[in-house]
Amino acid sequence: MTIDLAVARRAGILSAGVALGAIIAAGALAQTAIELPEITVTAPSPIQSRSLPDAAAAPSGDAVAVNRSFSSVTFLTAGELLRNGGSTLGDQLANQPGITNSGFAPGAADRPIIRGLDNFRVRIQENGIGSQDVSDLGEDHGVPIDPLAAQRVEVIRGPGTLRYGSQAIGGVVSVDNNRIPSFLIAPGFHAETRSSVSSVDRGIENSALIDARSGQFVVHGDIYHRNAEDYHIPGGTQFNSYVRSDGQAIGGSYFLPDNRGFIGVSLSHFTSLYGIPGADARATRTRIDLEQTKLASKGEFQIDGGFIDTLRFWVGGSVYRHQEQGLNDGGGFETAAVFKNREIEGRVEAQLKPLETGIGGLTSAFGLQLGRQEIGTSGEAGELLPPADTNSAGFYNFNELQLRPGTKLQAAGRIDYVDVKGTATNFPAGYLPGFTSAGGVDPETGAATQIATPDELSSAAKRRRFMPMSASLGLLQDLPFGITSSLTGSYTERAPKASELFSRGAHDAPGTFEIGDPNLKKETAKTVELGLRRTAGPWRFDASLYATRYEGFIYRRVTGVRCDDDFASCGTGNELTQVVYTQRNATFLGGEFKTQYDLFEIGPNVFGVEGQYDIVRAKFSGDENVPRIPPQRLGGGLFWRGGDAWFAKVNLIHAFSQKRIAPEETPTSGYNLLNAELSYKVKLKDGPLGPIELTAGVNGTNLLNETIRNAVSFRKDDVVAPGRGVRAFLSAKF
Repeated sequence: MTIDLAVARRAGILSAGVALGAIIAAGALAQTAIELPEITVTAPSPIQSRSLPDAAAAPSGDAVAVNRSFSSVTFLTAGELLRNGGSTLGDQLANQPGITNSGFAPGAADRPIIRGLDNFRVRIQENGIGSQDVSDLGEDHGVPIDPLAAQRVEVIRGPGTLRYGSQAIGGVVSVDNNRIPSFLIAPGFHAETRSSVSSVDRGIENSALIDARSGQFVVHGDIYHRNAEDYHIPGGTQFNSYVRSDGQAIGGSYFLPDNRGFIGVSLSHFTSLYGIPGADARATRTRIDLEQTKLASKGEFQIDGGFIDTLRFWVGGSVYRHQEQGLNDGGGFETAAVFKNREIEGRVEAQLKPLETGIGGLTSAFGLQLGRQEIGTSGEAGELLPPADTNSAGFYNFNELQLRPGTKLQAAGRIDYVDVKGTATNFPAGYLPGFTSAGGVDPETGAATQIATPDELSSAAKRRRFMPMSASLGLLQDLPFGITSSLTGSYTERAPKASELFSRGAHDAPGTFEIGDPNLKKETAKTVELGLRRTAGPWRFDASLYATRYEGFIYRRVTGVRCDDDFASCGTGNELTQVVYTQRNATFLGGEFKTQYDLFEIGPNVFGVEGQYDIVRAKFSGDENVPRIPPQRLGGGLFWRGGDAWFAKVNLIHAFSQKRIAPEETPTSGYNLLNAELSYKVKLKDGPLGPIELTAGVNGTNLLNETIRNAVSFRKDDVVAPGRGVRAFLSAKF
């Protein structure tokens, strides 16, 4: 009943959004059609589209202009998101070269992992503003961004990440939607619905997106809901793997006359209730009840005269809270821990007018970024992280120099100031409790005894200040046959996060007892990357090789000690795995390759093949393996594109066994992942709201019903990925 009431409250937010959209639409339909050009948002190449169009083998409605990029960029369009059907960002991106997913709670808590890097090194953002959650603090925490409301997802690696902060040292997963409209649509009312059902989890998902324009105003509203039961695995069911999520948003923008810019704002709300699967799930039935409310704004203004061409800004703040619940002795759910996060972030950027120099045309941009985060845990089992505050400020600069046709240089730099305040706990060497003998009295005999009591841990307020500095340099060169090559080098510093410094207790959902180090230093990464790509013609490919040397790489080291809910139990407990945030030098070597080739054409039909490969090897100094690194993967398949209407694909990915593991880590077996899809798009005759475009299809995942264990998951030994599943989907645009 509680869930039903929550859904009813959220439906009220939707009703307000739909009503406002209808009012605007009515006004728009009463006006004469005014066709204005869309605003073109330009920027130096830190903002790139895709380097290899996955949708080259997709219906033409998914086609996206391809830009030349200094580093590999992965890009998913709205059509690909619909056909993929992943319920999380990790699931949507998991089969892309160089990307996998955390897989802790498939369908619910599933962050993307880029080139073996996760959590604090991967920034997830929506419309330019960070996700502002605690998903980087623990793998059991969901990301409050649902693909049902997304229009595109872009993964940025390399120098472009400096635009968003030093915490994006591993990459940026950028989600864009129309919650803050950034271009003028045609006058009137526009809507899209997306629905699907899936067999593997008896899942149902629905969403509706509404856009309307009246004069210089554009309004957007969206609502979505997904419900999935415990999913099937080979030979049974993964108990406690259900998920129920809802979200709503409303936003709007005002566009300046003469196509000179816009300013917009949005308000969104997200809730999710999901189970945490695992070996102890039947006893505890641990679940997470998550809620976030976010207010965001962005804008762009073109400047007449002077040396500034365009000003842009992004600002957003949110209130996030989730409760970790489990069964009590009476068989009811009770809250063991509460995680809270209040965060605000803002960025302003000035793009200068192009400047002709003696050696070529120069494009530059300068930006300032500010942020504040208040994070902490509470509750009976909520001593993991005492309240901590982080204030940050960053200044960055990007420059591109067009030396001559086909040759381009890029240089970027960033400096940050990070101030972290929290509570530091002094743990003994070896991370085992000490005991003090004290005199006592035996309660039965009254005789004097010696009683060993655990020593109290001392804690004190602590403040750490860091000044990370980063820089990059890149060369882009056109080669014959439409091939573009790139060579980039970067030096990046990252300040440790509050949880890496001040964690000090049990985290029941992932089954860990986490200990931070308040004396951690900055993490430094030196990277060289070489890329080759061809994005046009019958043969398209994107290949990259990279090497990164980390100094002071921060990771969670498994000590081999077992604990219960408090530190005094460490060494004698058995419920939780003790992990300690530690620094060591490390080297990451890897590469990715993706290719498509159009074999032949018959009328409007194009038949082709595709292939992919990725690998990452990560070692500490001394030749010890970095923990939880994904295995190498090799895959390929066939596709058919029937004009603008039909699309079909069959793809097989083989993941090799992962035996290059760290101490206290277990190996994983290889597996074969066979997926297939078929979709059809048709435009129906005009209706009251204009043309209707329908897209319907079906896709199958893990068709071989393989037992798949995710090598990067903390719970790979007792949580298996979903088995064979079939999903049917339908989208309608009006």
